[in-house]
Amino acid sequence: MSLLCVRVKKAKLQGPPDKFNTYVTLKVQNVKSTTVAVRGDQPCWEQDFMFEISRLDLGLIVEVWNKGLIWDTLVGTVWIALKAIHQSDEEGPGEWSTLEAEVVMKHDEICGTKNPTPHKILLDTRFELPFDIPEEEARYWTRKLEQINSLGDDEYSFQEEVQKKPLPSAASQCSFEDADSAVDDRDSDYRSETSNSIPPPYHTTVQPNASVHQFTVPSRLQQQGVLRETCAVSLQNYDLDYQEHVAISPAGSSRYGSSCNVSQGSSHLSELDHSHESAHGSEQEDDHQERVSNHSYHSSGSYQKDGQALHREQEEPHGRGEEEKIYETEEKRADHSVALELEKPKDVDAGAHVSYHGDNEPPPFPPARAHWIRAISKVRLRLQEGQDEADPSKPPWLKGGPAGGLYGIDSMPDLRKKKPIPLVSDLSLVQSRKAGITSAMATRTSLKDEELKSHVYKKTLQALIYPISCTTPHNFEVWTATTPTYCYECEGLLWGIARQGMRCGECGVKCHEKCQDLLNADCLQRAAEKSSKHGAEDRTQNFIMAMKDRMKIRERNKPEIFDLIRDVFCESKLTHAQQMKTVKQSVLDGTSKWSAKITITVVCAQGLQAKDKTGSSDPYVTVQVGKTKKRTKTIFGNLNPVWEEKFYFECHNSSDRIKVRVWDEDDDIKSRVKQRLKRESDDFLGQTIIEVRTLSGEMDVWYNLEKRTDKSAVSGAVRLQISVEIKGEEKVAPYHIQYTCLHENLFHHLTDVHGNGVVKIPDAKGDDAWKVYFDETAQEIVDEFAMRYGIESIYQAMTHFACLSSKYMCPGVPAVMSTLLANINAYYAHTTASTNVSASDRFAASNFGKERFVKLLDQLHNSLRIDLSMYRNNFPASSRERLQDLKSTVDLLTSITFFRMKVQELQSPPRASQVVKDCVKACLNSTYEYIFNNCHELYSREYQTDPNKNQDLPPEEQGPSIRNLDFWPKLITLIVSIIEEDKNSYTPVLNQFPQELAVGKISAEVMWSLFAQDMKYAMEEHEKHRLCKSADYMNLHFKVKWLYNEYVRDLPAFKGKVPEYPAWFEQFVMQWLDENEDVSLEFLHGALERDKKDGFQQTSEHALFSCSVVDVFTQLNQSFEIIKKLECPDPVIVAHYNRRFAKTIGKVLMQYADILSKTFQSYCSKEKLPCILMNNVQQLRVQLEKMFEAMGGKELDAEASDHLKELQVKLNNVLDELSAVFGNSFQTRIDECVKQMSDILCQVKGTGNVAANARNTVAQDADNVLRPLMDFLDGNLTLFATVCEKTVLKRVLKELWRVVMNTMEKLIVLPPLTDHTGTQLIFSAAKELGHLSKLKDHMVREETRSLTPKQCAVLDLALDTIKQYFHAGGNGLKKTFLEKSPDLQSLRYALSLYTQTTDTLIKTFVQTQTAQGSGVDDPVGEVSIQIDLYTHPGTGEHKVTVKVVAANDLKWQTSGMFRPFVEITMIGPQQSDKKRKFTTKSKSNNWAPKYNETFHFILGNEDGPDAYELQVCVKDYCFAREDRVLGIAVMQLRDIADKGSCACWCPLGRRIHMDETGLTILRILSQRTNDEVAREFVKLKSESRSAEEGT
Repeated sequence: MSLLCVRVKKAKLQGPPDKFNTYVTLKVQNVKSTTVAVRGDQPCWEQDFMFEISRLDLGLIVEVWNKGLIWDTLVGTVWIALKAIHQSDEEGPGEWSTLEAEVVMKHDEICGTKNPTPHKILLDTRFELPFDIPEEEARYWTRKLEQINSLGDDEYSFQEEVQKKPLPSAASQCSFEDADSAVDDRDSDYRSETSNSIPPPYHTTVQPNASVHQFTVPSRLQQQGVLRETCAVSLQNYDLDYQEHVAISPAGSSRYGSSCNVSQGSSHLSELDHSHESAHGSEQEDDHQERVSNHSYHSSGSYQKDGQALHREQEEPHGRGEEEKIYETEEKRADHSVALELEKPKDVDAGAHVSYHGDNEPPPFPPARAHWIRAISKVRLRLQEGQDEADPSKPPWLKGGPAGGLYGIDSMPDLRKKKPIPLVSDLSLVQSRKAGITSAMATRTSLKDEELKSHVYKKTLQALIYPISCTTPHNFEVWTATTPTYCYECEGLLWGIARQGMRCGECGVKCHEKCQDLLNADCLQRAAEKSSKHGAEDRTQNFIMAMKDRMKIRERNKPEIFDLIRDVFCESKLTHAQQMKTVKQSVLDGTSKWSAKITITVVCAQGLQAKDKTGSSDPYVTVQVGKTKKRTKTIFGNLNPVWEEKFYFECHNSSDRIKVRVWDEDDDIKSRVKQRLKRESDDFLGQTIIEVRTLSGEMDVWYNLEKRTDKSAVSGAVRLQISVEIKGEEKVAPYHIQYTCLHENLFHHLTDVHGNGVVKIPDAKGDDAWKVYFDETAQEIVDEFAMRYGIESIYQAMTHFACLSSKYMCPGVPAVMSTLLANINAYYAHTTASTNVSASDRFAASNFGKERFVKLLDQLHNSLRIDLSMYRNNFPASSRERLQDLKSTVDLLTSITFFRMKVQELQSPPRASQVVKDCVKACLNSTYEYIFNNCHELYSREYQTDPNKNQDLPPEEQGPSIRNLDFWPKLITLIVSIIEEDKNSYTPVLNQFPQELAVGKISAEVMWSLFAQDMKYAMEEHEKHRLCKSADYMNLHFKVKWLYNEYVRDLPAFKGKVPEYPAWFEQFVMQWLDENEDVSLEFLHGALERDKKDGFQQTSEHALFSCSVVDVFTQLNQSFEIIKKLECPDPVIVAHYNRRFAKTIGKVLMQYADILSKTFQSYCSKEKLPCILMNNVQQLRVQLEKMFEAMGGKELDAEASDHLKELQVKLNNVLDELSAVFGNSFQTRIDECVKQMSDILCQVKGTGNVAANARNTVAQDADNVLRPLMDFLDGNLTLFATVCEKTVLKRVLKELWRVVMNTMEKLIVLPPLTDHTGTQLIFSAAKELGHLSKLKDHMVREETRSLTPKQCAVLDLALDTIKQYFHAGGNGLKKTFLEKSPDLQSLRYALSLYTQTTDTLIKTFVQTQTAQGSGVDDPVGEVSIQIDLYTHPGTGEHKVTVKVVAANDLKWQTSGMFRPFVEITMIGPQQSDKKRKFTTKSKSNNWAPKYNETFHFILGNEDGPDAYELQVCVKDYCFAREDRVLGIAVMQLRDIADKGSCACWCPLGRRIHMDETGLTILRILSQRTNDEVAREFVKLKSESRSAEEGT
């Protein structure tokens, strides 16, 4: 950026002189400046203007305008190409240019002019060299510039030359202008309402930054020379590219890095508000297209060392990352800090190389993505190279140790460091900046105007040698007028008969008593003048001597004042001494030798009082100089009248006053009467009294109307144009301009010359402290000057404000400016009740110049925004003083906003809080950008604990990489330090808008948003390649979680929302869970092996399980703890984790259970081990339940929950299986005990009916019988009770109970049916009824027992005892379980059968055994029978008629005679006295015999047909030996009871089928050998098919 200086000198216009009243406008790069208007055909302006230029391809447009009454007309235009303007430090004579009538346009931009006019203008244009760099450097840069200029648009690389001669280069903060400062004000920020509201289409949309001079030279150095183009480009990239490419930029990308490499940290001045883009884009579109093609991405085309351009390949991504890649080494050396640090000279930043490639394409990726693609491509190459070396079989995650996946994860990171990171060096304070805005507005042109300075010097001496504040007061006495006399002050009649007024004894001035304080003419001077006129020479000499003494004393007492004035105006002592003499003489001469011609134009008035009943007034003005009085015409019914009337006066007394009074004309009787009595008949509207001595040159001034007496009701202001030609004095500037010159030179002297650029803040207190601008001496100078020449205090304040704005970044200045502006605001905005002038009208009447002040505030506002947008550099947290300045800067912004609202009365100026908020965001954007780009370097500098650690990473590994994750924790640490600094240092300072602006919160929000974009993209890339350990990803996840929870979670923008970050890491957590499953299984095997070696010892006396369970669950809990500590706020992702982890739990626990189940049998012989192993399984279930609760219990995801519940059921089944195995292992020992019980029971004798007194013996017997079993149970159950967990104990007791019951039933109650005791025995009994003794012997020998009723009673009592024992007083099994247990019920049932009659048992058999003949898979033949059932209606007896028709398909092999016959038996109760069996005749050798024989059975009426069944048996008749059974069939009468008759074929089976009940009944009946029915029944049911011959 370069500084263009233009001096508009003069013009020669063709035409009559009175036709021209011309002014000149200068336009360049959207900035427009205007000179004052000057009359005549040879106007002379001699005004300086400065512009900051960022584009040399544009031109300077000079327009000369002629002022008209309604509108101005264009005299002519000159267009000067910026490239043609030379560089110089000195003002030149200038060049005459011909004004032309028309402009030539190209692409909506002016590129020349045509049609010459006869008029000419003299202009001096030059680019200023940096004023404080060595001459040698200046020449160097000049040469470079000339080379660039000569080349025009050709490509040029001067890297080699730059390398030959390194020069200082520093980051330039002002290479960017806030978008808001554009003239068209696209974010609705306000500017001066006088500037163009619609910019011409050829303007660029960027106004140059006003604060270029706020920085020390190196930054300006860049702006002048080489970097001029670069900065221009960056300026456009900042503003224009954003408009163009915002659509391409990914939705999330808030930063679109400018390609200007001048200052990577600070150059990304965030786009404060781009809501204007759409509105403004269209009109600027073509213009952008063209410019962007030239400048936009200049740094993407870069240079190699040999200077050849590397053209960007189409597919190669570029942007922030690309340019870093190319210039990595240089960037590493240069500190692109957000701070503007001034360090030792470095190579000129590579970004400065200018390239004019015509690449229109926007960068295809956001900067973060560019980083990534760069990193990935590098890693890919490396991976391809190093693939052979790596061991692909080994998974990258596996660490040493059984649970490697768990360890090395820090789930509770706290990334706050003890010291905040000073990203900004303290160097970047005062000395790194010039202190304020420099522009045509704030530039103090008076510093170079020697002619003006010389005049002001004299006037200042005059004001100070005989100051008004020290003048001699009048010597007033009460006085009686003898003739009508008028007051010198108010010109009213001195009323009354005597003692009408006051008269000064020295000079004779007369006035009202009330007016005596208003007189301010010096008595001595007036007296001297008066006496000299009247010839009283002696008296005059006395007065003159008194005045001389006064001046001598003054000079002697206050030499410092005159020394300061001499120093300020750089006068030599000799000149100064001469001037002092001259000045003293001019004071003494007073008015006697003084005369002036005064021209007064009464232009207009504003906001007058309404005096008429109509609510208006009819104003006119009277102007009086000395005794001469003139009046304007009357304007009827107008409170804002315009007169435009000119009056000419001659004045011969410098102490005279001009009295301007405004009246309301009345033409009624009242006013006529008034006129008779007073000299005034009209209503008074206000007056202003102007000291003639305060007039100078040409003035256009607004004067506020003052009251005449306390009763006056006055408001408004009157505008006068006054031109004074004083005899003997050259034509000079008005006193306001002279005052400005004095104030500015004084300020410059005290600040820049004496103060080394630091503003000295005067120490003043009280309500008027804001009016104290300098220390005592300087303050007296400006106050006396102001007093003498009528400069209002508000003008002084505004002038000082303008001066300060050029130093607004100096310590303490923002606070002063804020106070000053607040008082200026108050002056204009807080109008009194009596005035009805609006604040904006009062301000418009300001002598400072409305446009000038508004423009100053606009520029200041923009500069403040730029500085606040880099508050971290400009107001480092390490400096308390600067933090206070930051607070004051915001106050100043607020004051500007208040000014716009209350004084300018604009509708809705941007709120200060919003502006500051946008600035803070902008700063944070660039801060993030900077820490991202310099992360490694900053982290190493600030946080590296080990100084010996080698920090020199290769540049490509300093950024994010897919090979490791080192970058991100560093970045998070830096982000945290930024947020902490904002929270702790900046939030307390910027506390003016507590509801709207909390810097800490905004910091967290912006940092997180930017970090989130980069992090998300990084994780997507990592997901594709997965080159890091899953534990590293988990660690990073924890850090990101901590950052979010610590700073982001409670921000309004994020509150109540599910954050995105868990989704970035979901795949890595799943990967970790997969790996963790393998680790867990590995751990499980290790734990079991260890436990096995130790012999499954209990972990403690209270814990009944061994350590493997503890180990397995400790590992699982640790794994789950890590998942839990992720505190994932996304319920969907939590569900995924839980499902995956539930599978791991299932796999681990089932594997544990399987391993135990396989080896359990082998441990059953040991005493305690099986119990401990079962306890282990039970403990798995307990721990699983706890884990289920820990994972969320009822809230747990349905799928995971189902998985764990299913697992619980499986473990339960495993425990059941183990208990059964354990219970069965006792079978043999219990068998022995029960056999012993059986033997003891056999010896119990006695009948069934036990007498009451013999019951004790039964109990005794029961105890005896139980002893063997009790001895066994006692030892074991006691052991189990101590070794087993309660649940396991109950399971073991249940199994033992089952085994004991079943064994007792089998061995005692129902001894097994053997061949001897069963069928064969009963056969023999049937065949050989005589050999009963033999049968008895047989029974005894075979231990076939039939329990006696007494034995049953003993056994019943014993069962109760066993039941009590297993219940164990509530510690064992529940009574209800024991009562209902099927094993006990089966045993009891068997016992109960012993006491039932044979008929009952047979009936029970028939009713329960319904499937004896059914289900014949392989029939051995069939029988056809017909059955008829008849019930006698009277007696109810049943009669059954059975007809055996035939047999068929009999399967029987025999070598001898085959004689089949059919035997039919009726089975049922009450049959002992009835015919129960019939047989047919036999048929010889016939395998399908026909019988057709009928038989009748009579049944009693005690039972129904359902208690009976028919058994059909086909036998082969054998003589002299037992018949052989072919097959058996059973027909139940209940099946035909309803029909009454039935004919069917019955298949023949090989034997009868029966269940446990049937067998139990058969066993019991088999023991009733004396009962014929029982014997026969047992025989029938025990029959089975005989063996065939030949088998």
